[in-house]
Amino acid sequence: MLIVTTNDVPGHRIDAVFGEVMGLTVRSRDIGSQLVAGFRSLGGGELPEMTKALYESRQEVMSRMVNEAQQRGANAIVAMRFDTSEMGGNWTEVCAYGTAVYIIPLKEGESGATGQSVYLTQQGQQPNNEPGNTQL
Repeated sequence: MLIVTTNDVPGHRIDAVFGEVMGLTVRSRDIGSQLVAGFRSLGGGELPEMTKALYESRQEVMSRMVNEAQQRGANAIVAMRFDTSEMGGNWTEVCAYGTAVYIIPLKEGESGATGQSVYLTQQGQQPNNEPGNTQL
């Protein structure tokens, strides 16, 4: 599944739009991590416990968003964004969202074709719709 923050994919034509997809999680911070992070924050710098929790949340919401897009028949997500907010002091909401689409690489000679799209069409490949695949 190709995921981009742009509204289109260079060298590809959007053939179908399946609509908005999203992944969402709300996590609470455990008391141990909060205490350790609280002590670390006194000295300044990165809080590895919080960084790890946010990184894991990001991976989880991306996976959920990709699964929703695949269920709709998409092979790419355009205009992807993240949103994060704090809820209730100890809860963090993380959301990934974008537009699920089906893209087709442009052939050599077509307006907007790129080296990558020409290569893909010459190889007879379409963007891969395998779970977890984030490359063409």
